[in-house]
Amino acid sequence: MQKIINGKKYDTETAEEIGDGYYSSPNDFHYFAETLYRKRTGEYFLHGEGGPASRYAVAVDQNSWVGGEKIIPLTIEAAKEWAEEYLSADMYEDEFGEVDETGEKNTVSISLTATAHNALRQAALKKDSSMSALVEEFALSLIV
Repeated sequence: MQKIINGKKYDTETAEEIGDGYYSSPNDFHYFAETLYRKRTGEYFLHGEGGPASRYAVAVDQNSWVGGEKIIPLTIEAAKEWAEEYLSADMYEDEFGEVDETGEKNTVSISLTATAHNALRQAALKKDSSMSALVEEFALSLIV
């Protein structure tokens, strides 16, 4: 699905799928399924779909609803909240970095070329690490 929202393009075909979650089963009118995506720019969004009594319902008449689908842009904080609810701890930390229970972590946003981003991702995969952990390791190595 593709959608332009506030002048930005969201495309489930080109974004990286991070994980998914759902509620109930498809034969339940309240059923919904959501997938968290990350664009190459680092922005997060949800693609959701659901039944006629779900949050994705679409009105087709005065008192008639059908299932629908929607793309919802997310802040990094909202993406983390969603991930805490639906993803395993390992999947969460793979995406957002290791959780420091002391609360001393800071979230930062950086902009990389596609080549640098791919190199960072490949290096993290080779080390069986997250990209955040790799950047932190590098940053700490700069302290003399």
